[in-house]
Amino acid sequence: MFKFKSLLLANLLLLGFAVHAQEDQEQLVGANCTSIQVGKKASADGSVITSHTCDGRYRTWMRWEPAADHEKGEMHKVYKGTMHTEDPFDNRGVELAGEIPQVAHTYAYLNTAYPCLNEKQLAIGETTFSGPDTLVNKKGMFLIEELERVALMRCDNARDAIQLIGQLVKDYGYGDGGECITIADKNEVWQMEILGEGPDKIGGVWAAKRIPDDEVGVSANIARIGKLERKSKDFYCSDNCEAVAKKYGLWDGKGDFVFWKAFRAEYGGGKNYSDREFFILSQLAPSLNLNRDMEELPFSVKPEVTVDVQKVMELFKSTYEGTDMDMTRNIKMVSKKRQDDGTVVSDTIISPIANPWMNGTMQNTLNFLAPGTVNFQRTVAVAWSSYHHIIQCRSWMPDEIGAICWMACDNPGQSPRIPIFSGSTTLPEGFDKCGQLRYRPESWIWDYRRANKLATVMWGRTKQTLLGNTLRYEEKALEEIPTIEKKAQALLNEGKKAEATKVLNQYTKDFAAATRQTWKEMEEQFWYWFSMGF
Repeated sequence: MFKFKSLLLANLLLLGFAVHAQEDQEQLVGANCTSIQVGKKASADGSVITSHTCDGRYRTWMRWEPAADHEKGEMHKVYKGTMHTEDPFDNRGVELAGEIPQVAHTYAYLNTAYPCLNEKQLAIGETTFSGPDTLVNKKGMFLIEELERVALMRCDNARDAIQLIGQLVKDYGYGDGGECITIADKNEVWQMEILGEGPDKIGGVWAAKRIPDDEVGVSANIARIGKLERKSKDFYCSDNCEAVAKKYGLWDGKGDFVFWKAFRAEYGGGKNYSDREFFILSQLAPSLNLNRDMEELPFSVKPEVTVDVQKVMELFKSTYEGTDMDMTRNIKMVSKKRQDDGTVVSDTIISPIANPWMNGTMQNTLNFLAPGTVNFQRTVAVAWSSYHHIIQCRSWMPDEIGAICWMACDNPGQSPRIPIFSGSTTLPEGFDKCGQLRYRPESWIWDYRRANKLATVMWGRTKQTLLGNTLRYEEKALEEIPTIEKKAQALLNEGKKAEATKVLNQYTKDFAAATRQTWKEMEEQFWYWFSMGF
């Protein structure tokens, strides 16, 4: 028992050490979250893809909210403060912002911190770009997560969701900072960027642009939409964009009006992209020869090779390893090995303690010892991520199995992705409890966080094991899912929807249980290695 408590205490100290770094790094980068969107002709199998890394200390509990019929005259309550609760019944810090008329029927949806998927294969990702503080109106009823919630409850396609959100913002006001939501359905995917209309106006400013079917887009905490294309069938915007920009001195009224230039945040550096957009778009379309000296990158690019869901997973693991943005490239040591003949051979290698998620204390220590050793980069995968998802929407399948939400928690570069279907109704045990505010072993995030954080102590020696298991579960799911889908579709064809739903729920539960067991075994293995001087 003493040994167990000692190990647990050591583990918690390690985890706390990493969590404190989160605050330093979040202040440094200014914003969080990444979304990649893939058009149906750019994807390898015809899927439309959107995604989201919820980076920051947001709630990790989630559950399916059922479809419902509503009485005439019923009202829908809109809340603020739902992002940091511990479970579905925790109302601390939650306040009623207002009410809007309810509709006759609402769809089932996956209730995450930023609601992300409904039973009709409508999916939403999110990233914050903040925008000018002068446009924020805290009196606006809707925060971005509540706009997503209402859209998922009421819409079955992206265009209707965009129009509904635009109308809600106009009628009830937008009370958040600049946000981009990436909205996908079975046929297309869009980026929609939204801001307030100023402290004296209940309303909002927004624009939405469709990602071409054969292209891929990225949003990573910076406004991306350019000129307003009001005559295009693949573009929508509020009618007040120019007027609001002129009112607050964000545009001088001369030349073309460019949305991202008018509404960018100060930390954008006068560009429409961050390192993450640059890295991802360059990886997909290297022949474009994009470079970081450009003022503006393309809104989206045509990938030179069609993108499958596993490629998107790979991009979300990115830490820029092997590039000039690799934070570990200068953390080196001399390794000595004795040969069979007794001679000792020395080699300079990247130190096993180097990892791309070093906390601020470690970075500051290394830079004190040797200035310039670590140049902090905001990587795609970050240690302070709460949860992340990649959602495929597939037009050729019934809605019950058409969308797959690949859901994971903690670090996107380390955790396994658990498949959840649009026709699911329940989630595995522990998904309804958040582990962000305290250590809660019953919360699903701690099943993965313990091994993930422990692995970073000697990442150079543990990453092969951890990343190998992550890849193994990706391949396992991709191999098994066609069989599950075939079984569920056969039941649906026979009119046995309840039985089909049970198959989907059980697969997600079993898959999650298998990954949990593997991450527990890795945690124990890592402790053994370290205790033996590995």
